[in-house]
Amino acid sequence: MRVVVAGSSGLIGTALVPALRAAGHEVVRLVRRRATAPDERSWDPPAGELQPGALDGVDAVVNLCGARLGDERWSAARKQLLVDTRIVPTEVLAGAVVEHGVPVLVNASAAGYYGDTRDEVVTEAAAGGLGFLAELCQRWEDATSPAVEAGVRVARLRTGVVLSPSGGLLGRLRPLFSAFLGARLGDGRQYLSWISLDDALGAVQHVLGHDSLAGPVNLTAPAPVTNAEFTHALGDALGRPAPWVVPGFALRAALGEVAETLLTGQRVVPAALERHGYAFLHPSVGAALRACLPRE
Repeated sequence: MRVVVAGSSGLIGTALVPALRAAGHEVVRLVRRRATAPDERSWDPPAGELQPGALDGVDAVVNLCGARLGDERWSAARKQLLVDTRIVPTEVLAGAVVEHGVPVLVNASAAGYYGDTRDEVVTEAAAGGLGFLAELCQRWEDATSPAVEAGVRVARLRTGVVLSPSGGLLGRLRPLFSAFLGARLGDGRQYLSWISLDDALGAVQHVLGHDSLAGPVNLTAPAPVTNAEFTHALGDALGRPAPWVVPGFALRAALGEVAETLLTGQRVVPAALERHGYAFLHPSVGAALRACLPRE
């Protein structure tokens, strides 16, 4: 396939581009500057502009755009940035795939779509939740509607926390756990829906290769865990005990509204991927952590 990837500099994107090439696909990266490499094409989402020819002969577009959610407190300006870096690029690409006849759009979303589901097991059939993140994800997915209405096969990836040896959540937690500062957050009963980076890459390729995979796709492993279970598993993977607790009020004081993403959760399962035959490399959090983090 000839695949265009937007958001290729993020955690998934930087790994997806070489993975697609290793699988024999041709990859073109959209960049928000002047294109300088043969595999680059420039675009300007706020202006609604794509470099001429960027989508010529393209079989699929993968859109992974979006500023990272947990980097800063959610001020009004930060919330607007989180909205703008998701909705605007998606609107531009949804219109572009229709205009250029691209048959497939694989678009990022997040498991936060469902809001706080407590211990309820959630599949793609569940309704959207409440709160800033849930409503942002719903708007994000709605931005693909023009492509859906035009008959494009659109898959909306409701991605959980990606466990990667190169950054993301583990990049932040590993130094703390290594220094014996690993801690449960709040009461620890909130669920974490996660996926290993290897499985995230495999699942995206599975979606690209299966014509019947469309609509919402939970990009999560089949065994979500509570925060307490994850804390124990990470401590075990690093050979470090994690007996501490960070109270909810302390997280809220330190992080503001962002803390709610840590103190609430979703128990999301990948029903669509499993129904379409995807075999997970790391179905358990212990296996995923051992693969990502050699024991110290």
